[in-house]
Amino acid sequence: MSEPPRFDRGHTDDLMSFLAASPTPYHAVANAADRLEKAGFRQVAETDAWDGTAGGKYVLRGGAIIAWYVPEGAPAHTPFRIVGAHTDSPTLRVKPRPDSGGHGWRQVAVEIYGGPLLNSWLDRDLGLAGRLSLRDGSSRLVDVDRPLLRVPQLAIHLDRAVNSDGLKLDKQRHMQPVWGMGDDVRDGDLIAFLEETAGLPSGQVTGWDLSVHPVEPPAYLGRDRELVAGPRMDNLLSVHAGTAALAAVAGRGSDLSFIPVLAAFDHEENGSQSDTGADGPLLGGVLERSVFARGGSYEDRARAFAATVCLSSDTGHAVHPNYAERHDPTHHPRVDGGPILKVNVNNRYATDGSGRAVFAAACEKAGVPFQSFVSNNAMPCGTTIGPITAARHGIRTVDIGVAILSMHSARELCGAKDPYLLANALVAFLEG
Repeated sequence: MSEPPRFDRGHTDDLMSFLAASPTPYHAVANAADRLEKAGFRQVAETDAWDGTAGGKYVLRGGAIIAWYVPEGAPAHTPFRIVGAHTDSPTLRVKPRPDSGGHGWRQVAVEIYGGPLLNSWLDRDLGLAGRLSLRDGSSRLVDVDRPLLRVPQLAIHLDRAVNSDGLKLDKQRHMQPVWGMGDDVRDGDLIAFLEETAGLPSGQVTGWDLSVHPVEPPAYLGRDRELVAGPRMDNLLSVHAGTAALAAVAGRGSDLSFIPVLAAFDHEENGSQSDTGADGPLLGGVLERSVFARGGSYEDRARAFAATVCLSSDTGHAVHPNYAERHDPTHHPRVDGGPILKVNVNNRYATDGSGRAVFAAACEKAGVPFQSFVSNNAMPCGTTIGPITAARHGIRTVDIGVAILSMHSARELCGAKDPYLLANALVAFLEG
């Protein structure tokens, strides 16, 4: 039943380019939109009236993107097949008054976003990127992709017990990066620097959403270059795979029995409760408007949602060779073993038996192996946008992903095959 794969090692090469070009959610959705534009999709504004024409469309809102493809002649009650993901990653974000320092050092005041492995950000060359909001109401993306900042670690001579007692970091005192020298710290210096970098006149920036990011590019590693190290794999790996899969499926035109959708949300790392998060109204509003734009009724909307399935795709934990006891003894997902099916009976993941059957069918069709993941009973289980999507929209949802190491580190690790194995499985799922 399997079909020739659509994606191969070239997909992983492209993932590395996507990671490097997407230091923030705003850059990620802009890059996803650019790829979809090249596949024939067009942006629609939420403030405009929508028509029911066929073809690929997408909505951008902040750090989120919802994209869908309507086949020619699709009835208003046509179900959706959704790939869900998130665009944000744990990081350090710039505070409203960013200019700080002391003792001859100039620093940038940052706030901890999500749950990063703090030690992974120490002694690392960091850039700065994000969205600048301008006086005229427009916005501009900016990316200082060079060594600009650094969070310096305390020398072992001043903390002799660090290797025996463990590193203890205070989020407020120890995580503020340096970016220069001087005692004359002035409010506005950082934003003035970014205005100059972006080619903007002085005083035009009135708001900002800025993140620190490591500037070391993604790289293959291992004896046979069988591994990939890079930033923000959680969860841009899934955003990239979903974008590629949607563009590929849209090429089939009217030969589809479902409406394929990519839903990439922001703010998953801090609970998804925002207008661009999975717990907000964005996805439901877009899907409903698509039904109504094609002349559908509330009954058509209910029928479409009842037969809709969402794959919530997010990274998961590969078995760690140095900490194998932290994993469930009978579930040891391996890198390059294919995507993982995430299960938790307490609904931290949304997968049930019927959802497993849907994903198994897609993997079989794509000729892709898959693995099962369940947490060790003695360890707390993380969660995803899956349960939120299922509960908010009444949509059958299945949690899947790619197994990685060093999750929430500034630099994560996956197998070189898994990104394209996931993308091939997503193509098969979206095709139905």
